[in-house]
Formats: sequence, structure tokens, C-alpha cells
Amino acid sequence: MHYALFMDQYPVYTLELVKSDCNFTSVDDIITALDQKLATDPNASKIGIFDHFAHTHSIADGEIAANILAAKLLIFCFGLKLPSPQAMAPRPRSFGVCELPDRFVVTFMKAPNPAMDAIMQRWVQELVE
Repeated sequence: MHYALFMDQYPVYTLELVKSDCNFTSVDDIITALDQKLATDPNASKIGIFDHFAHTHSIADGEIAANILAAKLLIFCFGLKLPSPQAMAPRPRSFGVCELPDRFVVTFMKAPNPAMDAIMQRWVQELVE
């Protein structure tokens, strides 16, 4: 997994899973694996799954990179504290999963809470174990 600033401002983690080297056969398989981890955390609440590919494909002028075959988001929130209205801005959290011809790409933004960020990193790292 690597960490970089997407568009020079968004702190994003990315994990690439080469299809021939992993046990997953679809975006849904990966979403399910992450959803199972989410379900075991008493502080996390699942919001839903968003099919970004279908949504963008349905828009008249929607653009999808030619190599993206599928793209979904698992949306959730830890929400341990609500100290101010500004705390709402980086919420909810999500894992993005894209399918490319030869690999799956899992991405998520760094969480402001270091403990929650560590949990998210662990869940994604466990996809390769």
C-alpha cells in the first residue's frame, strides 16, 4: 500500500491487487471482505454501497477511464466524537474499489483520527494476507 497526495491536496492510500496474485474475482468480493471487517467493529456504522461506475455511466456526459471496468464505494462512519460542526466535513469515510483489466485498486482517504486511520489501513492490508 502506498500513500500520496492525490491532486496535490487529498491524502490517499492506495493498494493494488494483481488479479493473478489474489483470491478476489470481482469488486463485489473485495467490498464484501471490507464490509465484513466493518461489521465487526462496534464503533463503525455502514451507510451503504454506491456503484460509482453505474452512476457515472448513466450521466449523459459522464466520463470513465477506458481501463476502469467497475467501481464501487463502501461508505461508513466511525463518528466517535462530534466536537464541532467542522468535524462533519471529513465524514463519512469510504473505501473505493476499482477493477482494471489486470488488477483491483483499493483507495481511501487518510482519516483525521490516527486510531481510525490505523484501523482502515489494517483492514485494507489484510486483503493481501
